[in-house]
Amino acid sequence: MILSSLLDYLILIIPSPGVSPLQNEWQLNLTTQLVDRGVIPMVGIAFLVTGSWISNNSGGSLPERKSSITDLRFWAFLLSSLLGLLFLLLVPLHFNNVRIQSNQAIEQITQQAQQAETQLETQVQQIDTLLEDPQQLERLDQAIESGQAQGEQLQRLQALREQLQALKTDPEAIAQRTEQAQTQIRSRRQELEQRARTEALKRGIRIGLSSLLLAIGYSIIGWMGLRNLSS
Repeated sequence: MILSSLLDYLILIIPSPGVSPLQNEWQLNLTTQLVDRGVIPMVGIAFLVTGSWISNNSGGSLPERKSSITDLRFWAFLLSSLLGLLFLLLVPLHFNNVRIQSNQAIEQITQQAQQAETQLETQVQQIDTLLEDPQQLERLDQAIESGQAQGEQLQRLQALREQLQALKTDPEAIAQRTEQAQTQIRSRRQELEQRARTEALKRGIRIGLSSLLLAIGYSIIGWMGLRNLSS
């Protein structure tokens, strides 16, 4: 169980072709998989130590004292200490990667919101241009009445003419609709940003706390085991 887990860890830390180990997403996935499988070596070490204890105490005579190099328990406790150090180092690494990923997601959301507001401003300017230029309205009427536009295109032109006529009779409606659209964009932006922060916090706490608990468990097993062997 211990050897298979170590082999599994070795396979995990080797990135796929074309994937850089410096990529934030790869490090996050690696940390998650290592932590999710972190308890398996601990179970193997527990079985090894328990089996060794039963073997040493099954006979009536005192067990012979073995050299540390030849004692499997020494290597198991040493491995436990190293794994404790590994999972301890993964805690700040994971939180930093989660922070970077969260910032990238928020930056992308901000850019999308800015693009939406820019498109909205462009549309408002186009509508203002149409309303201020009677010739544009006449061309729109001619395009509809000429019969050249058919199907969905005709429906869009008719809907545009109705909207322009409504806005022409109520100029304040443009400002109201623009304000409503901007409010929706900003509300959506805040919602997505809050969701990104919440997901990052959940992921950071789950993996970070699990990694810290594994570090504590492995360190205690390794430290107490090595101390008992040396006494």
